[in-house]
Amino acid sequence: MQQIKPSSLIDFVYKPIELVSDTLERKLGMASVVIISLSAMLGSGLFVLPALAMLDMGGGSIPVGGIWLAYLLAALIVLPGAISKGELATAMPSSGGSYVYVERTFGPLIGTISGLGLWANFMLKSAFALIGFKAYLIILESLLGVTIDIEIAALLLLALIVFINILGLKRIKKVQTPIVLTSVIFLFTICIWAIFTMEMNWDAAFSREAFGADWTSVAETAAFVFVAYAGVTKIAAVGGEIKNPSRNMPYGILLSLLISCLLYVVISIVMVATVEPSSFMAEDGGAREDPIYVFAKAVGGETVGIIAAVLAVTTMTSMALAGIMASSRFPFAMARDNLLPEALENVHPKYQTPHLSIIGTGIAMAVAITFLPVHDIAKLASGFKIMIFIVINACVIVLRRASETHSWYNPEWKSPLYPLIQWIGIIGGFILIYLMGAKAIIGGAACCVLGLITYYSYGKSRAHPMLTPWRTVRTEFTNSDKFEREKRWLVFHTAAAKQSNPDFLNVSEFVHAMSMIAPQYEATHARNLFHEIDTNGNGVIDVDEFLAGIEQVDEAE
Repeated sequence: MQQIKPSSLIDFVYKPIELVSDTLERKLGMASVVIISLSAMLGSGLFVLPALAMLDMGGGSIPVGGIWLAYLLAALIVLPGAISKGELATAMPSSGGSYVYVERTFGPLIGTISGLGLWANFMLKSAFALIGFKAYLIILESLLGVTIDIEIAALLLLALIVFINILGLKRIKKVQTPIVLTSVIFLFTICIWAIFTMEMNWDAAFSREAFGADWTSVAETAAFVFVAYAGVTKIAAVGGEIKNPSRNMPYGILLSLLISCLLYVVISIVMVATVEPSSFMAEDGGAREDPIYVFAKAVGGETVGIIAAVLAVTTMTSMALAGIMASSRFPFAMARDNLLPEALENVHPKYQTPHLSIIGTGIAMAVAITFLPVHDIAKLASGFKIMIFIVINACVIVLRRASETHSWYNPEWKSPLYPLIQWIGIIGGFILIYLMGAKAIIGGAACCVLGLITYYSYGKSRAHPMLTPWRTVRTEFTNSDKFEREKRWLVFHTAAAKQSNPDFLNVSEFVHAMSMIAPQYEATHARNLFHEIDTNGNGVIDVDEFLAGIEQVDEAE
């Protein structure tokens, strides 16, 4: 009877995990991380959402002013995901962000779904930003005395944004830094101006009636404004281009979350205390899409209102600039893993940017702007974004559990209060999905279908089947024998991969491998065991000898 080799029971191949990408140049520091994150949030989150949130909290008929609490609650729900992503980013500081973390944890199938879903999410949000400033353009139309075609203006801005992205992140930083700083300074100046010169009605923000019918009104509005914080972790998508990622990534993410939350809360409080919430409604009963113009005009007059309109258009263009930058990195990272055509992995020889991925994303945005109801689709994509936050928190739990076997997971910055903070994020995410209802489910399902089709039609035949941390955790609870075999197989290859011959272990490498599998073994004991396993005396053992020898020791014990 032919003996079955232990390694033949393993249904995957070993592929070293690439933790740091050297394809792209690392140019971004802490300030750049914060600026890019803020530029991805302060567009629609401040210039469009407030009035819509007032109407939403009031039940869709009467606007109320307690939206600051919804912004604060949404930030608290985002916080666990931001902390988890900070840890993951220091362990895997490569371009691709959430896609990389999910693919390395759960494998190529779930990775394909997350990568394409995130790409579609950021791409549609960026397209929405380019046409979402319609109300502010109308104000400028009357000032300039010209008629502006929204679609043509959006496509021209898109072409400019694609060009700037190809030139590289240094150019993006130079464009975004003055825009973000000017917007923040202007908005805080308006708030201070209002407090000292206007008659403030603080009850509009803090009275019981300001928060809608009951606590569910606040919770549902928090789910609605959740998208305002989606950009707080968008910077992780360009992790391969950030200097000193072990410090700049986690602290940059958390600092940008703090600043954005402060901006949303303070500005929304002063806004409704200065201007009655009913003034943010349009004549047809819907919410106005230019709330900052209404606020600025009430405080400083028509001229200040026009300045606010110009800043709104500029800031939302900056938001689209950050969006296409982040979304283009998902196809780039997926191409590196053979889940998309390898051409998308190419970088520009001069500017060191994934130019084909950027151009492809720009073309997709142009199609979306021209043919799709971007406003509605962007809302559906928000449901998938919440699901990704849930999965990101789950990644940390799985990787921590499997880190003894998958020793490559060694983050330089670790989440505090683990795993409590992750479970809070997971539960909070499910609550948001429940409150969003059918839109969240439809958006998530659409992204899953897109990912499944892509994986089974292209990626499955090309991807490397890997022993993922999720597989390790799953088999630990469902099949202890398989868990031990796969753990030993992975330890063998992890130890061998660091050497000149990845197919064999010598005695010192074997001792190191045994220290991971059975730390109770002393080095002398491990060396004696190596010579027992090395029956032909050639000084090295292959994976089958390694697995069979350790199994014989287990049986003897």
